[in-house]
Amino acid sequence: MTQTRISKLFERLGRENRPALIAYVTAGDPTPAHTAQIVAALERGGADLIELGVPFSDPVADGPVIQRGAERALAAGTSVCRVLEIAREIRTTSEIPLLLFSYLNPLMRYGFDKLAADAKASGIDGCLLTDLSVEEAEPFIAPLHQHGLDTVFLAAPTSPIERLKKVAEYSSGFVYLVSRTGVTGERDTLSSTAGSLVASMRGLTSLPLALGFGISTADQAEQVAGFADGVVVGSAFVRIVEKHGTGEGLLPALETFTRELKQGCERGRRSK
Repeated sequence: MTQTRISKLFERLGRENRPALIAYVTAGDPTPAHTAQIVAALERGGADLIELGVPFSDPVADGPVIQRGAERALAAGTSVCRVLEIAREIRTTSEIPLLLFSYLNPLMRYGFDKLAADAKASGIDGCLLTDLSVEEAEPFIAPLHQHGLDTVFLAAPTSPIERLKKVAEYSSGFVYLVSRTGVTGERDTLSSTAGSLVASMRGLTSLPLALGFGISTADQAEQVAGFADGVVVGSAFVRIVEKHGTGEGLLPALETFTRELKQGCERGRRSK
């Protein structure tokens, strides 16, 4: 498979000894018309990769903040088709890597062969399917790989070694490591299991390892950047969207917060 923007990003950051800041946004929140502007603000603040979330009515892996973001996006009329239109809009001004972040149901309803072709044509670089069991992933990832899309899978602290091996086998671009069990959301402290999960996965793959779930401050980003290749932040961004809505303070607030996280990431790598 040819290199995607995702693999090229991590290759470049690896040469520069810099961690990736990965930002999750719920596409369509607060409205579909705002998402491309939100992505631009995140990129100005220093985000390296965007997880473009497909809103879903039953986001079982997400905490209340992202759940409410999905509800707002669905109420605003956001669909898989609209998310791909947003990706095309982003691509008119930006080459930032885009990872389509979705539960399985909306994409199955859309049709995987059609999804793979349309996502590629829209400028999407890869897909992360939050509730797709890696043991059952092969028929779903085949069309994605055929269209040159990366497939990113989740590994958790509770994942047995055989599952970690499967995650390593089927992932491309990077591996998403879940720092803690339970749902995603902002936490006061970093999970004590995060470092050991990264160490375990290092022994199974040469792919970059990004850590998420519960990271919401620059200090936490600094900690993670000391031992992982990427830092994933989601709920903290969605909370800013919830606070500002369509107000004029939204984009400056997102850009400022992203810059703070980026500075934390850079501090963490310098101290490594």
